[in-house]
Amino acid sequence: MKISHLHYLNAMGITLWQRREFLSTLKSERREIEKTSPSKIGWEELALKVSNCTACPLHKTRIQTVFGTGDKKAKWLIIGEAPGADEDKQGEPFVGRAGQLLNEMFKALGLQRSQIYITNILKCRPPNNRDPAPEEVVQCKSYLESQITLLNPLLILALGRVAAQNLLNTSETLGKLRNQVHRYPNIDIPLIITYHPAYLLRSPLKKADAWQDLQFALNTFKKLELDR
Repeated sequence: MKISHLHYLNAMGITLWQRREFLSTLKSERREIEKTSPSKIGWEELALKVSNCTACPLHKTRIQTVFGTGDKKAKWLIIGEAPGADEDKQGEPFVGRAGQLLNEMFKALGLQRSQIYITNILKCRPPNNRDPAPEEVVQCKSYLESQITLLNPLLILALGRVAAQNLLNTSETLGKLRNQVHRYPNIDIPLIITYHPAYLLRSPLKKADAWQDLQFALNTFKKLELDR
């Protein structure tokens, strides 16, 4: 591992970790996703649609919508749960302390924030940073699926329990969802689960587990690239 990567690991608070045995067998099927997006609208129109959304009560309490950020041709799609106070003010996902940690996590893998695309399952901040309500997730689902279709990433990384359970439509715990490759329903894109950076700030001992998840994701990504 490069010295620079070790520096970023130190910034994450990880001083010792063990490599996990990566998946020895990953189905080599190619994703049968159309290269031409079936979406009828492009990025700009979708962003405008989100910014004007009044489909749920969250539009009454938000400062602004938080659409997403990053490379619109990225092969990595990162999905969190919802904007926080900093994100609501700045209009960009993961810009607070959790965002800084997320940046360090990807730098440790050799990736810059500009090389990935980041969004949330909700585009508006829930009051008091509560968990998204089911009806709010339903109202935002079409926006997220349009983003996924437009981006057509090679791999999705879901951050935290709320994002994971909603993306996979499951009530399984985060512990049971980690360490395996899932498929995003309908669109059929490989999806891996790890901890939300905000949780890691509260539970720093879990950072080593998160680093293992990222190594697992990187190894999976490399295999997917070979299978294309």
